[in-house]
Amino acid sequence: MLHARTSPAAKRATLRERLSTAEQPLRLPGAFNPLSAKLIEEAGFEGVYVSGAVLSADLGLPDIGLTTQTEVALRAGHVARMTELPTIVDADTGFGEPMNVARTVQVLEDNGLAGCHIEDQVNPKRCGHLAGKETVDTATAVKRIRAAVDARRDGNFLIIARTDVRAAEGLASTVARARALVDAGADMVFPEAMADLTEFEAVARSVDVPVLANMTEFGRSALFTVRQLGEAGVRLVIYPVTLLRLAMGVAERALGVLAVQGTQADLVPEMQTRARLYDLVDYVAYNAFDDQIFTYRPDTPEG
Repeated sequence: MLHARTSPAAKRATLRERLSTAEQPLRLPGAFNPLSAKLIEEAGFEGVYVSGAVLSADLGLPDIGLTTQTEVALRAGHVARMTELPTIVDADTGFGEPMNVARTVQVLEDNGLAGCHIEDQVNPKRCGHLAGKETVDTATAVKRIRAAVDARRDGNFLIIARTDVRAAEGLASTVARARALVDAGADMVFPEAMADLTEFEAVARSVDVPVLANMTEFGRSALFTVRQLGEAGVRLVIYPVTLLRLAMGVAERALGVLAVQGTQADLVPEMQTRARLYDLVDYVAYNAFDDQIFTYRPDTPEG
């Protein structure tokens, strides 16, 4: 009720332990709100992801670095507080210079996140699977990661270094950049927009930290299975926009039906029921609190 019972520190420790012991890559679907994070947990996944593209879209904005640190930290914190699972968030370029990156990490820690990824694009950034991306030089990328690592107070908070150099400079530069970011202290490497499994495998062989794969629809990477990615050396997989795309697709079709038919009657069988919603938000627990505590009146002796 209200918040998850598992502390942020415990969630971070769990994520670290699972990364080193799990037999297959950890799977983190993207939540588009706190309620969808509850669904991810109930479905048996190992963690929750909060996508910068989803946060931008939810605000009606393109994913070009327009969201602020405050917006991202607040909305990601709302998701993290409602699930017992560890939650990782997209922190873009860290929202400024190295000192801003450091502050971003500490704010995300305070808001209950288990980790974040910080990328090496020029600010303002672009969606990782679109053309026209520009990346900073290695020295600047390294400074961002060092600032993030030095700023965290919980050693289990995961610092993930994302690199976008593949699109412009190729695989060799991706491998070199990944190694430099690991030397700077990154706990995990996120090579964006890999062309195929052999490229994931090449990055995984080149570093001694876990590798993250982004399985986003309509992107430059094929939608590989968890098993395929695991065999290529990947340790964590994100599905950043899957749930939002599905939800928006259904909503758009439903509005068309409502507009044409003048009633939502034919749509009801596709809807989540009121009973299921109440179950998901644990309505019973809130009623129990109200009955047993809020409205409780102690017996007083007469006299």
